[in-house]
Parts: sequence; C-alpha cells; structure tokens
Amino acid sequence: MKNIETLMKKAAELKSEGLVEGQISEELNVSSETVTWLLTHAEKAGAVPGPKDVSVDWSMIGKSAYRLGHVSQAMADMICDVLDRNSCDLDVVVGIALSGLPLATHVATEMGVDLAVYMPSKQLVSGDAGQRHGNLGANFSDVKGKECVIIDDVITSGRTMEETIDYLFDHEAKTNAIAVLIDKKGIDEISGVEVCSMLKVLRVN
Repeated sequence: MKNIETLMKKAAELKSEGLVEGQISEELNVSSETVTWLLTHAEKAGAVPGPKDVSVDWSMIGKSAYRLGHVSQAMADMICDVLDRNSCDLDVVVGIALSGLPLATHVATEMGVDLAVYMPSKQLVSGDAGQRHGNLGANFSDVKGKECVIIDDVITSGRTMEETIDYLFDHEAKTNAIAVLIDKKGIDEISGVEVCSMLKVLRVN
C-alpha cells in the first residue's frame, strides 16, 4: 500500500464485496480499530488522526510458492530453536486462517507433523462474531492432547493469538510456541507462550 488514501480505498472495496471488518483487518494486516477508522474517515481524510498502526504488505512473498517455502523453512528453524531450548515436542502445526495457512502448511511439511486450521472469531460472517472462540477446521488434524505450535503472518494486537491459545487449552492441547512473519507489537510472549518472529516492530516514540 503506497499511502493512506490507497488503504482507505482498498478497505472500502473489500467492504463493498461483503467482507466484515475482521476479514478486512486480515486482508490489510491492520487492527480492527484501524479498519473502522479507514472506513469511517474515508470521506474526510485528515480530519481525525488515525490510530497508531503499521500496515504490512507481504504480497511479494505471498504471491510466490517458492518464496513462501523458503521463508517457512526459516520459520521452522526458529521454531526448532524454541522447542529445543524449552525441551518441548511438536505434534501439530496450527495455522490461523486465512493468511497464516500457507506458512503453516509449509512449516508442517518441513517439520514432518500434522496440520490443523483455526478460524478465529473475527473472521466469522454470521452474527456470532462477538463469540469467545472461532473453530477448528474439521478436515484437518485434531488437537486434543497434542503438542502444538501456532503460525500466523502478523501479530497486530495479540487478541487472535490469545483466543487461539485459549481454544487449544480448552481442547486439551498444549501450545509450545508462536511463530509469525511480523510482530507489530514487539512482544516476547503471549499468555505465557514464547513468540518468535522474523521481523519485530519496535516503536521508539
């Protein structure tokens, strides 16, 4: 995204296509608060200052399966470091839909483990979007009693990760690590689970 006007236009286009704010947030890699601001201030840009956020465009990686594969190898290597350091095992890689899935698929292949898919509540189109949890894809691995690692593309607020960790705990699974491309929060752990990221955004102001 080149500028804020482009971001506003894209948010409006996605909304006109029927996407809910959580889905737009996922597509633009910004917080839900930023999406709300983009949609409500599109006509009066500059009148109200926007939320402190960073828009992440990693489409140059995402458009190429070759690049995704190599980035995922690096993520798998980071995960191995965390698991070895903490003497943990791994049975299942849990990919967060939508953008975390390609990365999770490659990481699961690289590490020779099963793949589970988690659809967070913010992605739900129905009136249940305020519910506490999303759901696990029925066509993928079960997580009950399994040692898990969660994969996503970007951490923005950390709420999706907290929700996923809670879901896994409620389903008798243990989360041993979180791995992402970019951590916009610049944190070391979420709900006691170590975060490893390829890039960490650290605000100096």
